[in-house]
Amino acid sequence: MTKGKLIVLEGIDGSGKSSQYRRLCARMEKDGIDYNHIVFPRYDKESSALIRMYLNGEFGTHPDDVNPYTASTFYAVDRFAAYRTDWGKIYESGGLILSDRYTTSNAVHQGSKLSDEKLPEFFRWLSDLEYVKMGLPRPDLVIYLEVDVKTSLARMRRRQDRNNTSADIHEKDLGYLERCLHTADMAAEYYGWTRIPCVKDGMERDVDEKNREIYDIILKNIR
Repeated sequence: MTKGKLIVLEGIDGSGKSSQYRRLCARMEKDGIDYNHIVFPRYDKESSALIRMYLNGEFGTHPDDVNPYTASTFYAVDRFAAYRTDWGKIYESGGLILSDRYTTSNAVHQGSKLSDEKLPEFFRWLSDLEYVKMGLPRPDLVIYLEVDVKTSLARMRRRQDRNNTSADIHEKDLGYLERCLHTADMAAEYYGWTRIPCVKDGMERDVDEKNREIYDIILKNIR
């Protein structure tokens, strides 16, 4: 049986990832590309119960109140449930999967709780947990949207105002976001992610320009 392709879009909060993801889905549908899309975490599913409790501050009001190994398992279980009940059969039958976040988000958000010296060990553990022990597929391509903290915060505030939502314990912590950016840079280097800068010459890049670049990369990968 020929396994499919798994392409992941990754970026910290406020990187414009969700906007790019929606545009990619629309372009694939317009071009008649047969694909399936998934978004993590799946907040509307029972498998995300521990994630919701964690982000709502029920285990502590600061991200560091839950160690990265424990918190990572919350998200990994949600992905395992999704794979077994939703997109696993499609992938195993050769289907194309486009995912908004994946194991990659644990590397960034949970890895940021650790020192640089401890990150390689955590990255290895995370890959072993999800791809070996749990049997989830490794991504064929990870596209990482690079963004600075100032741009990230501005975008998150606009999103919260637009949707009338409040920040979770990750989004409220500026120091945590700064560490996430640093950790994401190390993860991208460690895992070999494809980087897409969101800022060029001190200015935010045009959304459609970035989308064309990302889409071209995906087309080359799936062909």
